Amino acid sequence: MTAIETTASTPTVVLVHGAFADASSWAGVIARLQASGVEAVAPPNPLRGVAPDAAYLTSFVDQISGPALLVGHSYGGALITQTGSDAANTVGVVFVAAFAPETGEPLQEINGRYPDVPLAAAIRTLTYPNGANPGTEAYIDHDAFHSAFCADVPAEQAQILARTQRPVSLDAFAGVVSGTPAWKSLPSWAIVASADRAIHPNAERDMAERANAETVEIDGSHAVAVSQPAAVADVILRAVRQTS
Repeated sequence: MTAIETTASTPTVVLVHGAFADASSWAGVIARLQASGVEAVAPPNPLRGVAPDAAYLTSFVDQISGPALLVGHSYGGALITQTGSDAANTVGVVFVAAFAPETGEPLQEINGRYPDVPLAAAIRTLTYPNGANPGTEAYIDHDAFHSAFCADVPAEQAQILARTQRPVSLDAFAGVVSGTPAWKSLPSWAIVASADRAIHPNAERDMAERANAETVEIDGSHAVAVSQPAAVADVILRAVRQTS
């Protein structure tokens, strides 16, 4: 992996995790970006809904000194689609097995256009405090987590990932992006996980094509950043070079 000669115009890479994961899912990618001399941060994603989560992310990105390259996994793709337009220092967006919605397009509507994936049958729900009315959040059944979410990681690691997963509010999948999606105005890249069992690979392909994204296919699960961090980092580094 060749080091990048950084300058004031080299963007900070902001890695946004999706549902059923946390920021540590980017650990392998961060190690490789740092080895190449690229600054990377992975803020927490509240997982409460597109509008509030994107507002949090935008606030985080606004406080970065210099340009930022946003990278979103899964549900995180919806957030970078919004924040990429709202944060003036964003120079590009990278979708990793991720949603890249159009304005006003709920994520659940995107899922509904494609055959069911194994994740759908593995979803369970819990309630959480949400003012006067309890909210409902989704998590993946522990026994099904390996097969549905990260089939290409070792079983022992999958057991840990299942038990450290972060549930997502059901409101998140009904939420929508407002304004102009970032991928319409910024350089865009997309990684399609061809063995994905959480988002249908054809959905990823179609969204990447719609976004006119430079697209790479990796034979990996939905957790491709965990199972193949080097391949994911290579795409991100390409985006860093082209946006510096």
